[in-house]
Amino acid sequence: MHLLGKIAVAGLSAVVLCGTAYGYENLHALDDVTRDSVIDGATAPGEQPADGSLDILFVGRDSRTDQQGKPLSPDILRELRVGANGDDLTDTLIVLRIPNGTKDVKAFSIPRDSYVSMPGGKGKINAAFGRAKAAEAKRQRDSGETDKAKIDQAALTAGRRGTRQAVEDLTGVKIDHFAEVNLLSFYEISKAVGGVDVCLNEATKDKNSGADFPAGRQRISGADALAFVRQRDGLKNTDFDRVRRQQVFLAGLARQVLSAGTLGDPGKLSDLIDAVKRSVVLDESWNLLDFVGQMRGINSGGIRFETIPVGNRDYRYDPQNPRATAVQVDPAEVKAFAAALIGSAAPKTPAATPVTVDVANAGPKEGLAARVAGFLGEHGFAKGDTGNTATRRTSVVRFGADLAQRGAEVAKLLGGLATQESAAVPAGHIEVVLGSVYAGPGTTGGGNAPAAGDEPITSDGVVCVN
Repeated sequence: MHLLGKIAVAGLSAVVLCGTAYGYENLHALDDVTRDSVIDGATAPGEQPADGSLDILFVGRDSRTDQQGKPLSPDILRELRVGANGDDLTDTLIVLRIPNGTKDVKAFSIPRDSYVSMPGGKGKINAAFGRAKAAEAKRQRDSGETDKAKIDQAALTAGRRGTRQAVEDLTGVKIDHFAEVNLLSFYEISKAVGGVDVCLNEATKDKNSGADFPAGRQRISGADALAFVRQRDGLKNTDFDRVRRQQVFLAGLARQVLSAGTLGDPGKLSDLIDAVKRSVVLDESWNLLDFVGQMRGINSGGIRFETIPVGNRDYRYDPQNPRATAVQVDPAEVKAFAAALIGSAAPKTPAATPVTVDVANAGPKEGLAARVAGFLGEHGFAKGDTGNTATRRTSVVRFGADLAQRGAEVAKLLGGLATQESAAVPAGHIEVVLGSVYAGPGTTGGGNAPAAGDEPITSDGVVCVN
């Protein structure tokens, strides 16, 4: 489930982002939180990271165990509305970027199906944990280790390190700190703060997640909140709608825990600290007292949530299994996006010759041509004509023979579209026709220009979503 890492943000925020004397003094109560050796060369207390931003990776595992790896009881599983079978997938990956010398906090999500390079070959990024965990368990057994507890702990540490490395390789961000939560921690933390305000455009019901919600604004907690952020079946954009749900939930959770109603209530704050202690895993180098000093002054509206740029959301990556799909991502584009969040965007290579791109929308998405043209403009192409054209299913990029290389570049930027050389295209121009199944940059979410009606997600107010 995509939300779990975000819950760590809120749970820890209630403790470490508060400016009250009560919260600061009681940080010592978190000395008992579970720690693990996840970070190499950790940032020293008080040090300003060399890359210009303190970067925290929040990971959520769809795990039916506690932080020590012990199975949750059948009673708890029933209360959570989940089955007994979990896995080693990290279904939430969120990086929180806190630029040096500012109070602007930027959080970005990495879709769990992002197709990336990692040890063992390319795969979906949410599999990095399981691959590294299994490899370490085998290595331990092959070396003669027979103590199951030692094998399991070494494997968990390797899984967390493997996830951290996959995120660093994709984003170019040096992770300074790490937090992990599971289903139980989300359930407990959401209840401890007294619920979170969310808003839905339409009523929804889904038996797989247990979701059953009316349209409009409502406050949710516990099992209902878990269902809200787990649902993807029945949503227009499936996982991408779920990502937006998670972002609005985290925004509301941050707003709730940073409010006077939570921070000024010793009982609520104590419950929240207890929930974090029972269910969150942190890297062993994270000095929370030092973090408080760095984070004082951030208010409930000072967090903005985005998603990395993606290409083809229906990427058929395995010719032997054409039904298998993933989310295509361009590591260079993701690195530039992450760098831009702290004001140091990677430089773009200027075009050898001016090239104008005309974009025509042959599908039903309103305003898509203009958004795609804007996206291409950010990559050095001049904006040409935009508008609608006759309906067609597939997309194509057309160009003259002299612009074959630039045309291929446009096709790649838009998620690997088909290309076609055509003498009918005006000199100096490239034509893009977006079919009804187009799912690349410029569509809803994905870190690109938002679709009509998709408001930016911040912790400043409640945004209605699908």
